[in-house]
Amino acid sequence: MMTYTDFIAVIDLGTSHIVGMVGTRKENNVLSIMGYETEKSEGCIRRGCIYNVEETANKIKRLVRKLENKLNGNQIGKLYMGVSCKSMRTIDHTVSKVLGMDGEVTEGVLRQLDEECRNYQSAMDVLDISSPTYIIDGKEEKEPLGIACSRIDARYKLVIGQPSIRISLQNVVERVKVQLAGIIVSPLALADLILSPEDKKAAIVVDFGAGVTSVSIFRNGRLWNLSVVPLGADLITRDIMSLKVSEMEAERLKRTYGRALSLSRDKKQEKIEIRKLDDFRMQEMSLYDLNEIVEARSREIVENAFARLADVGITKTSEFKTFIAGCGSNLGDLREAVKQRFGTEVYFPLIRKGLIDNAAEMIANNQEYTTATALLLWGKENCVMKPKVEPKRPTPPTPPVEPEKPKEEETTTTTQQPEPNPPIGNGKKKKGSFWGDWGRNLRGKVDDAAKGLFDGDF
Repeated sequence: MMTYTDFIAVIDLGTSHIVGMVGTRKENNVLSIMGYETEKSEGCIRRGCIYNVEETANKIKRLVRKLENKLNGNQIGKLYMGVSCKSMRTIDHTVSKVLGMDGEVTEGVLRQLDEECRNYQSAMDVLDISSPTYIIDGKEEKEPLGIACSRIDARYKLVIGQPSIRISLQNVVERVKVQLAGIIVSPLALADLILSPEDKKAAIVVDFGAGVTSVSIFRNGRLWNLSVVPLGADLITRDIMSLKVSEMEAERLKRTYGRALSLSRDKKQEKIEIRKLDDFRMQEMSLYDLNEIVEARSREIVENAFARLADVGITKTSEFKTFIAGCGSNLGDLREAVKQRFGTEVYFPLIRKGLIDNAAEMIANNQEYTTATALLLWGKENCVMKPKVEPKRPTPPTPPVEPEKPKEEETTTTTQQPEPNPPIGNGKKKKGSFWGDWGRNLRGKVDDAAKGLFDGDF
């Protein structure tokens, strides 16, 4: 049985599903997916935000147990959490330093700029910091180290969100009894998985999720803007439920017949069968009526995503490529709807070659698991639970052994004992001497009498 001593564990907190995934890097730094599991997130996550901590923790506990069953008994001690919440967005933050007439950009100067940026305090929580653009005496420089200058400006993009995001995640991992390895901004991780350095020169990534739609813009190889639209594909499902069908039936109708654009003329008279809540029998319905509901909400979501481009001053979009991802991107005609509104070429991206081993490519390219795969690539720390080492009981100190003293020669002292009282008579009195003398005298007398009887005096 193989023992895993090094792996990364991630949780993708989606509005429709929570995905758990574990993976490890091979010697050539290619990611291998070791296992993945899903739990429905209904009842605990809305618009990408945790609103029921207890229920979210329970679902993640189940995911962790399922994943550990695939790890040959090894336990997960840390989790990376991927988030894409409606309050997330980027802001510009500049840190400056005056170096004087004889100044030079050193590693120490760059480190000071970075530390000052990370110490930035605001009412919002800083979730991530992009690598900065450096301005040296008013001129942009990609590699400022070693350049002589009098002033340097470091311009950062900070990804911020409500402080409640981090607080909720901390509360969840405490209940799951694991450590929080880190918070990952899911749209940024996704962009790294699907965009090449060439793509990042001018790219827009629209991630159509169930609860939110994120829009990430890259320019000149760097993150230019990130924003989140609080509208997602689950709204289309809710709208279809107004036809008095169950959520499951509404989801089926959306996936099977839903289109983001108006139907062609030959499709408008087509009929479909639906199952309503108050009747077990299948009923006929006009496909046109269903599509009006789907198209209206789809256009609203696309329009709000496009408005984020105008917010950052993008008026000419032809220089950009647009990539659409997320489970919501599977909606029929969505690609054409985005192309019409954005005025750009639109692509369904695949993961970049050389990042995932061949056995996992099919999993990673499934939109349900793409974001979780992207989180694995961002993970750095080993998430294996280390066995608890029982503290050794302190050994009581051994008392010092005193050196043995040499033995002194023993001297014999004779004490003169007083002599006992001398016995009366000659010598010592023998035991029983009185009865001995008396017995001998009596025997003598008996012998004399016997002689007289036999001497002939009769």
